[in-house]
Order: sequence, then C-alpha cells, then structure tokens
Amino acid sequence: MGYLNSVLSSSSQVYADDAPVSGGGLSQNGKFSYGYASSPGKRSSMEDFYETRIDGVDGEIVGLFGVFDGHGGARAAEYVKHNLFSNLIKHPKFISDTKSAIVDAYNHTDSEFLKSENNQNRDAGSTASTAILVGDRLLVANVGDSRAVICRGGNAIAVSRDHKPDQTDERQRIEDAGGFVMWAGTWRVGGVLAVSRAFGDRLLKQFVVADPEIQEAVEMIKPITDPEQAAKRLLQEAYQRGSADNITCVVVHFLGNQGATSHGGSV
Repeated sequence: MGYLNSVLSSSSQVYADDAPVSGGGLSQNGKFSYGYASSPGKRSSMEDFYETRIDGVDGEIVGLFGVFDGHGGARAAEYVKHNLFSNLIKHPKFISDTKSAIVDAYNHTDSEFLKSENNQNRDAGSTASTAILVGDRLLVANVGDSRAVICRGGNAIAVSRDHKPDQTDERQRIEDAGGFVMWAGTWRVGGVLAVSRAFGDRLLKQFVVADPEIQEAVEMIKPITDPEQAAKRLLQEAYQRGSADNITCVVVHFLGNQGATSHGGSV
C-alpha cells in the first residue's frame, strides 16, 4: 500500500506560560476543515496529547483526528499520538476493512507500547478518542473516557461511550478475567484505575484492554463556523465550568453538508 506523509499535522505541542495551544487546517479536497485547542488547565503538568492529520492512502484523502488523555504520566499518551495513526494507515486492510484495521492498530500500538515499558518502574496509560474519515465514511473509535460528539442538523449526538469499571458489561468482563472492581473515591479496576479500557497500564493489562468500541456514522458551537475558534470556545467553557484537569478539544467541520464532530479529553 502506498501512502503519503502527513500533509497537515499537529506534531508539535509547545505550551508557553500555560497558554492554550490552538490551530487548524483544511483538507486538500475542500470537504472538511478542523481545529484544535489544548491547555494544561488548572494542573501543573500536561498529560493530554492530540493528533490532527491528513494523509493520502491509495488515492483517498483521509483525515485522522485524536485526543489522548494520559494517566500515570505522559508516556503512554505521547506514544499513542506518535504511533497509532501511522500503524493504522500502514494496515493492509485500512481501505477495504477499516473497522478491523482500527481494532488491529489499537491493539498493536498497545502491545508495542507495553514492550517499550519493560524498564519502567511506574505504570502509565492513556485513553484514546479518534475519528477516522475515509472518503465519505466516518468511523469513531474510543477506549477510556475521552468523548466524541457529532452535530447533525443542530443536534448533538454522542458517538462514544465512556468505559467505566462500574458499567455492567465492563465489570463482568473484568471479573470474568479474574479481576475486581472496588470503590476508592470512585469505582476503580483493582482499586486503582478509574477507566476500564486504556492503552498501557501494564500491571492491570489482563483487565484493562485496548479493544476500541467503534461507531460509524453541539449546540454551544453551532454558530461558530471556524473549527479552531469552536475548539477554543469549548476549551474556555470547560475551564469556566470548573474543570480541574488538562483540557483538549478537536473539532472537525464537514463543509457543505452534515455538520461537525468534536472530541474532548478531560473536559
């Protein structure tokens, strides 16, 4: 499979005096634009990463957008940012069977990150909320509790589900694997981790999987046509509502038809 290097990418994340980082771009075919905004918020450290990328794969223009919220440090989130989409577009079935390619890329990236962690003394992990545009298809995949919303006809529709240990199906999966869920300020896997799916988390890997849930397919930002300004508006709103975490938003605007998809990490 032939593919082009990124035409547009947000590979550099530099924060000056805790000021938000923002930016955006437009696809070569003019079908969609995107914007992002990211800030450490009220925290002294930054564990959020994001990726906004446009590539050409087998003659198709594809858009790849993601928010990655790290825990236990930034290592896992940064690794996923730099490797997940590269692994995905190299997959031999990326165009022909995009869903299975996404599942394989998530699990392969997780496995490779865990191998790189052999000499680390402290566990690190990351959520992922991603939107993949291939032609006229939109696929949203997530692990953890970063969220994706699509705005269609002015209505906000959730296209991701938080993976929390107290959800009936997640708790059953964890217990079937020999783990347990207990209350420690919130429901946690093994009394430690507040999400039930994530990249990394080596010591809990038997229970905390990186298998993504995939959906194929907001009033606050509806009047804003510039996706970068929309992302900055969402970031500002989260901060004003009292978010004590890092805050990262990516907004993708579909030009001339259906609407926009937004991603939030730690909002």
